[in-house]
Order: sequence, then structure tokens, then C-alpha cells
Amino acid sequence: MTRYLALFGSINVGGNRLTMADLRYAFEREEFTNVETVVASGNVLFDFDERPTDGLEELFGHMMLDRFDIDSFVAVRTREEVRAAVEDNPFTGGSEDKFVHTHFLGGQPTQDQFDRLVSDHAGRGAERIALGARCLYIDYVNGVGDSKLTASFIERRLGCRGTARNVRSLARILTKM
Repeated sequence: MTRYLALFGSINVGGNRLTMADLRYAFEREEFTNVETVVASGNVLFDFDERPTDGLEELFGHMMLDRFDIDSFVAVRTREEVRAAVEDNPFTGGSEDKFVHTHFLGGQPTQDQFDRLVSDHAGRGAERIALGARCLYIDYVNGVGDSKLTASFIERRLGCRGTARNVRSLARILTKM
């Protein structure tokens, strides 16, 4: 069995309320094992036979819409991918870890798409951005709340959805994995 992390976007924000108990139960009904939620923002650890994560992402997206009427982006990553999301982030340790995020993406942007994101964001804020494997590394420098580097801004430039977690939360999740 492989240990996975499912990261749900848009859970318990903007009216999409869902208890973690209900989310765990939905996973268990789909016969995933060792299901555990971490923090009430849609982080689910589970065990399953090794398989490509994009198929799991699609399954969970359908599950959220069918069972809870929530259109949620879902990123699924293995323990090794979560470790890389922390260790490969070039901004970890340079700022407060609560401001340093990994923005998990539904696909791999091209260099041209990433360059457009950086160019379009120039002058809009102090954030620093780096491209990773199916993710962006972001240092929000002054905090996320007032940033103009929003999920919708990123999605429009890269053509794929995503969800972000700060490296402090990811380190805690990795410990539980």
C-alpha cells in the first residue's frame, strides 16, 4: 500500500462547509484505508494501491461533486512528493514559514506560461515565485491576505487549477505520513 495525501481546494471557505468526519466517511465508503484528516481545511491522508495520482484526483473531484455538491480542485501526492514540496521550495527558511507556500497544480505549466505569470505579476506585490514539479513555490513575504497573487490570478495564467499549503502545515502533514 502507498500512503497518499489528498489536498482539497475550496473546503470550508466561501460557503463550502464540510466536516472532516463526513470527508473521512466518504473516503472509507470508497474503500480507502487508514484514512486521517489533518486540520479542517481538506487535507486527507489515506492508503491505497500504488497508481497514478491523476486518476485519484479525478475520482475525488467527482466524489466531492456527487456527495457534497462541491466543485473542488483536488491534488493527490505521495509521501515523496510532499517531502519534495517542502525540501525543494527555495524560499523555505528564508521567510516566516507561514508565508512560504507550495501551490499544488493540476498539471505542469510550460516555461512560457510560468514566464507570463511572473511578467503579469510584476509590480503587483513583493511575492517571489518559482516553478516546481506540478507546483509553484511562493513566498508571500507580507502575508497571503492582501496579496494580489490569488488562486484565480494564477489559474488564468497557467491554465490549471491549484490549491496551496504553507510549508509549516506541509511539514506537519509529512510527519503524520
